[in-house]
Amino acid sequence: MSTRILGIESSCDETAAAVVLDGLEVLSNVVASQVEIHKKYGGVVPELASREHLRQIVPVVREALAQANMQLVEVDAIAVTQGPGLVGALLVGITYGKTLAAALKKPLIPVNHLEGHVHAVFLEAHRAGRNVKFPAVCLIVSGGHTVLYEVTETQNHGATDYQDLSYRKMGQTRDDAAGEAYDKVAKLLALGYPGGPILDRLSAVSNVAGNAAAAPVKFGPTKMRGNALDFSFSGLKTAVLYHLREHPEYSEDIRIRQLALERGDNTFEKLLPLCDGQTLALIHEFQRAVVRTLVEQTMAAAETVSAESILVSGGVAANSELRSAFEKRAISSGMEVLFPSRALSTDNAAMIAAAAYSRFRASLLADGSLNPDPALILR
Repeated sequence: MSTRILGIESSCDETAAAVVLDGLEVLSNVVASQVEIHKKYGGVVPELASREHLRQIVPVVREALAQANMQLVEVDAIAVTQGPGLVGALLVGITYGKTLAAALKKPLIPVNHLEGHVHAVFLEAHRAGRNVKFPAVCLIVSGGHTVLYEVTETQNHGATDYQDLSYRKMGQTRDDAAGEAYDKVAKLLALGYPGGPILDRLSAVSNVAGNAAAAPVKFGPTKMRGNALDFSFSGLKTAVLYHLREHPEYSEDIRIRQLALERGDNTFEKLLPLCDGQTLALIHEFQRAVVRTLVEQTMAAAETVSAESILVSGGVAANSELRSAFEKRAISSGMEVLFPSRALSTDNAAMIAAAAYSRFRASLLADGSLNPDPALILR
């Protein structure tokens, strides 16, 4: 018998709802972004995020049901993100999910947001007719997370039945997440928020134009003490800051771009003419350093456990250079690398509903006492 799960995601600044059939078929996936609200602050403001979740959650759920051509009473279970994330934002989704579950007498399934990102890869693999082989190493990389997990099957249920998975953390960022470093560098350069998408596009322009060959600075790899699979991006962001301080020739262009942002000219097309070759080369070198670190650490982790697959998920997984670098390494190493689609890379509810399916089948349910866990651990 088929199982249709309504997923609700509200861990940060995306209010999302989706309906997924049997953990793999996406019937709908609706996301209400808060980027425009937080843009002028250069990052997510938790109080504003919570208020916007309150405003958006009802219409988002209604739209997800409408796109799935379903009534609320027809869903078989309701899944909510329990954590990790912002406590106020999580509370909105959990409270609404608990209310729906109680009113409809439907099972309530708590889901770890990070496991959702893993299942985003499974959704895309299923759509492409590909099977994920285990053991796998998963890199989850976003504005809030940069972490490596070994993913193994405790029981083999079949090629496309992703149940009974266990997770072992292999490495994590010790300071800034990769996406956070993108946002901070974009702010230093007056390129707006979020930083990842625009820095990625500007880096590509620099590479095509040949400016990268004349990069004004070279960022070497960060040497880690202790766990060699850990990440650190704070030093890289600080290196960009110091470079700008030591070279006042950047200041005037930064001032001009800041004025453009204040006028609302915050698109790639508006900002590109305001970036000279030196700025584009600096952006390219910054991105090259981030991508190099992410790829090298992930490949090292995969070799450690003799992984058969590498999974890359999270908002930064949409980065074009990161995808290209992983694909090149996959060819040379003979290892399969899988990404979600760009739509499923960022926070969404389809991944939450997908991850909930195995928990539903295992009767790992919650009751009305469910509370947010901002530091929820993935096991």
